[in-house]
Amino acid sequence: MKNSSFGAYLLVLLIFATLTCCLDARLQACQPGGKIRGVKPPPGQCNPENDSDCCKQGKMYTTYTCSPPVIGNTKAVLTLNSFQKGGDGGGPSECDNQYHSDDTPVVALSTGWYSGGDRCLNYITISANGRSVKAKVVDECDSTMGCDDEHDYQPPCPNNIVDASKAVWKALGIPEGDWGDYDITWSDA
Repeated sequence: MKNSSFGAYLLVLLIFATLTCCLDARLQACQPGGKIRGVKPPPGQCNPENDSDCCKQGKMYTTYTCSPPVIGNTKAVLTLNSFQKGGDGGGPSECDNQYHSDDTPVVALSTGWYSGGDRCLNYITISANGRSVKAKVVDECDSTMGCDDEHDYQPPCPNNIVDASKAVWKALGIPEGDWGDYDITWSDA
């Protein structure tokens, strides 16, 4: 009887150690990659449309080369972006070198989730507010760089962002007054 109690104790200890090990490894899998110093945008640069942030002179911004692990329904923050020519998204989308109408459900993903373009032109399912919408991945929300001409003098993207067109926000039925930052989940479609 004593040996079976000891065996059960060891089994519980082994399971706990395994879970602790793996959980710690997962949490450490996406640590900040570094920091960059903000610069003041030249006059006429940095389009603040859709509440986009512009870099601040001397402010330190965290960078990431990764994003949290993608699981069934991955938690993220939905942000608003215009992928149209002249919009706050800057140049054409990275995946297809095209601009996209605000009426088309398209997104840019943080660097880790963008995965070097592996999700380019694939659809993801975004869920919030009791609704879901499919959107095409057309760009990267760069988490490694920012505060320069290429990034429209905007800071690096956090590592948990799904940057979406107005069409996505409308399809989710989110009131316009709440547009900007919104907690969502997403999955590969």
